[in-house]
Amino acid sequence: MGLLRIMMPPKLQLLAVLTFGVAMLFLENQIQKLEESKGKLERAIARHEVREIEQRHSIDGIRPDTMLDEDEDILIIYNRVPKTASTSFTNIAYDLCAKNKYHVLHINTTKNNPVMSLQDQMRFVKNVSSWREMKPGFYHGHISYLDFAKFGVKKKPIYINVIRDPIERLVSYYYFLRFGDDYRPGLRRRKQGDKKTFDECVAAGGSDCAPEKLWLQIPFFCGHSSECWNVGSRWALDQAKYNLVNEYFLVGVTEELEDFIMLLEAALPRFFRGATELYRSGKKSHLRKTTEKKAPSKETTAKLQQSDIWKMENEFYEFALEQFQFVRAHAVREKDGELYILAQNFFYEKIYPKLN
Repeated sequence: MGLLRIMMPPKLQLLAVLTFGVAMLFLENQIQKLEESKGKLERAIARHEVREIEQRHSIDGIRPDTMLDEDEDILIIYNRVPKTASTSFTNIAYDLCAKNKYHVLHINTTKNNPVMSLQDQMRFVKNVSSWREMKPGFYHGHISYLDFAKFGVKKKPIYINVIRDPIERLVSYYYFLRFGDDYRPGLRRRKQGDKKTFDECVAAGGSDCAPEKLWLQIPFFCGHSSECWNVGSRWALDQAKYNLVNEYFLVGVTEELEDFIMLLEAALPRFFRGATELYRSGKKSHLRKTTEKKAPSKETTAKLQQSDIWKMENEFYEFALEQFQFVRAHAVREKDGELYILAQNFFYEKIYPKLN
């Protein structure tokens, strides 16, 4: 190519460069059109599937004005944080939905943007709250916490989530963008071709491994307020803690995912009956493994731990872990190295007035 450039007259070189540039712009435009067409096709297929389900419910004799049973009028929202074993857990929900008779729906946001516009927030809240054909429903997607009460909805959904050690999560995400995983190995990733290790990235001060990239689990739990996404905000950390305790039914940790699943099965059998055995059987256990992932060195870890952002994200992780272990300690007992769910430990007495 260099030899051809030397042999070509300057005008022809310029013409070749311009032609190449026009060709690249044309290809990019075509790729964008294909992506838009793909999105339209996916939405059309989704609408068709919804219509089929609604028609099936109509044939089965479900009337719009019929009150749903309390066990049926349930929504679970899993606003999954990326790279926290969310795919492994979600696939358990998919495996159980036919058997346990509920619906699973993925919330697909443009470019996985976790912040919805105000109008989309209203659409989403009103839609899932009134979508009778999809109840009971399990919704999952990479979206930040959304307060349904803010939009005038009386019955809130049940929020659940899983979080992970912040550095381990960032390392996993770093390699995922470059090498993908064993779930969809043929899919081209955004940073594919970049062979730089996480250690090398941190040493070079790269943007993909900067401490600011740790700021994700706090805003996911904090929500849609602007301050939630202000990196290093103490208010956002406090709000995330408040929401975790007051707005989430259960928050587990990646490192103890089996115990999280066991507690969900005990507390919400309508959805998770059979989940623990399914997880233990190995069929979906650790389903998605990031390829070529290398553990960071002690020096890299120590460097990241010096940042205030890591300290805040780690404080939130430790807070969530403490809450989870507290819930678990009051729900299970250990025997011969195995955990067992406690039976009901309360009853009613002194009931008045007495029935004749």
